[in-house]
Amino acid sequence: MDRDGGLLAKLIYFSSTSNNTHRFVEKLGLDCVRLPVHTRDETHLATEPFVLVVPTYGGGNDGGAVPKQVVKFLNVEANRNLIRGVIAAGNTNFGDAFCLAGDIIAAKCRTQLLYRVELMGTPEDVERVRTGLEIFWKRTPSRQSA
Repeated sequence: MDRDGGLLAKLIYFSSTSNNTHRFVEKLGLDCVRLPVHTRDETHLATEPFVLVVPTYGGGNDGGAVPKQVVKFLNVEANRNLIRGVIAAGNTNFGDAFCLAGDIIAAKCRTQLLYRVELMGTPEDVERVRTGLEIFWKRTPSRQSA
């Protein structure tokens, strides 16, 4: 928590019009910013360290697992420099490709995959992630150079 008692767990997330990821993030009740739904819209510029919440696309196929809007956001170097972790949402029907977007982003951005959740998350997922993020931000440097 900061001096004013606010939670330091800054989240940036993408959710398609299905809103599964949006519903999960809403249940967390943390400070967050949603990336634009359409690639034609200007992307967000991160100003502080964040954890990215991302769904997996394409039925788990490697080529399209990361949503284009997320790729656009991460193509901005300043955004990549501030990512501190990834939370992936997916569908267990994808088998081995469950939450593949999180694995891809964590590897490419040299950060950690913190959690995997099914679609919009269970109540247990919500509690585990909320508590985990609070601990994570206490242990993670918030400076840009981290």
